[in-house]
Amino acid sequence: MASFERARALLYEFKGERYLYGMGVLPCAGAAAAALGKRVVLVRDAFPGSDAFVQTIQESLAAAGLTLVGEIAGARPNAPREDLARITAGLAELEPQVLVSFGGGSTIDATKAAEVLRTLGGDVEDYFGTGLVTRALADSGKKLTPHVAIQTAASSGAHLTKYSNITDVATGQKKLIVDEAIVPFQPVFDYAVTLGAPASLTADGALDGIAHALEVLYGAAGKPYYGKMAEVARQSIGLVVEYLPWVMDHPRDAEGREALGLATDLGGYAIMLGGTNGGHLTSFSLVDILSHGRACAIMNPYYTVFFAPAIEEPLRLVGHIFEEAGYTKENVDCLSGRALGLAVAEAMVAFEKRIGFPTTLEQVPGFSDTHIERALTAARDPQLKMKLENMPVPLTAEMVDEYMGPVLQAAKTGDWGGIRNVGT
Repeated sequence: MASFERARALLYEFKGERYLYGMGVLPCAGAAAAALGKRVVLVRDAFPGSDAFVQTIQESLAAAGLTLVGEIAGARPNAPREDLARITAGLAELEPQVLVSFGGGSTIDATKAAEVLRTLGGDVEDYFGTGLVTRALADSGKKLTPHVAIQTAASSGAHLTKYSNITDVATGQKKLIVDEAIVPFQPVFDYAVTLGAPASLTADGALDGIAHALEVLYGAAGKPYYGKMAEVARQSIGLVVEYLPWVMDHPRDAEGREALGLATDLGGYAIMLGGTNGGHLTSFSLVDILSHGRACAIMNPYYTVFFAPAIEEPLRLVGHIFEEAGYTKENVDCLSGRALGLAVAEAMVAFEKRIGFPTTLEQVPGFSDTHIERALTAARDPQLKMKLENMPVPLTAEMVDEYMGPVLQAAKTGDWGGIRNVGT
């Protein structure tokens, strides 16, 4: 069973004393930033009620002796390149010594990437991939400005991680920077900021957290860090499955909001232990029709069936979580291979139906076969090859059409039968 105490212990293992999180911590943000510099720029989201939270941040910065030299509007969903360019220009003009971002994953990701471009120059394309920022910093002798990332949504874990997702709106394709150099120096998440968040946003974020834990768990099968990842996934997925339906019906429930905050923070821990794979890879090509968490939620049951013969131990862990919550009557301990994968996938679908999510691509307004073609093309892109390599059944670009194509077709219609398992 998931527990708050174990979740907090895992977060302490991850971030130690540096992570400022919990209910009511926002007034402490200024003190946490005080040692990093005096000139602060705030990159901020705007949403109903956000001005009161921003005022708390401003007051905490002033109380800590910091000077707020400017504010920049945050990024739209999926961090479009146009917003990245605007934020980069704003930072270049204001020359901060400390960056403070206040927003969801898109604004935090855009702030990470904007600071890279401000400091190192070039085009964001130069940094898509793994470790390219660190290499450029070493070559130039430069350092990035310290970043205080204040999260506002139980979702991406962007305040804790080495990822920055940026979207080309014209092509509908998302790509990412993966680099330890862009991990925010001081992460902050006051879970009280999420009280009253809309049900759709809450569910999207929580399912993003599940996707992080689930995909890394699958990829960890047989690897040295599997034991730790299993602990993280048990708590992260378990808290979402237990509390999300309740919170959607009771949006101001503090215990439920804390549960989802802990769960998605552990999702952030997961993607620092290992990498996401199939669900995330495909989601990057669905940005024009689906939120990120919703896209991953639709895709992951179908990848579960595809990966099943290689991930029996992770599947039993996940299956037990859904079994305890009443989403399956199957005894997962008595199943193996594809049959086990099908049982777990069907339990995942039952949970998604419970929270009102679509479970096939055909149910999504605006979907067409063009999205499948885009996803297959993106999977062959060398800049995204880490997602193929992270799969528990690793694929090469040459295998994408043969094996990923049927997974996407199954996700379109809901027919598991066309999914081909490698080697069978």
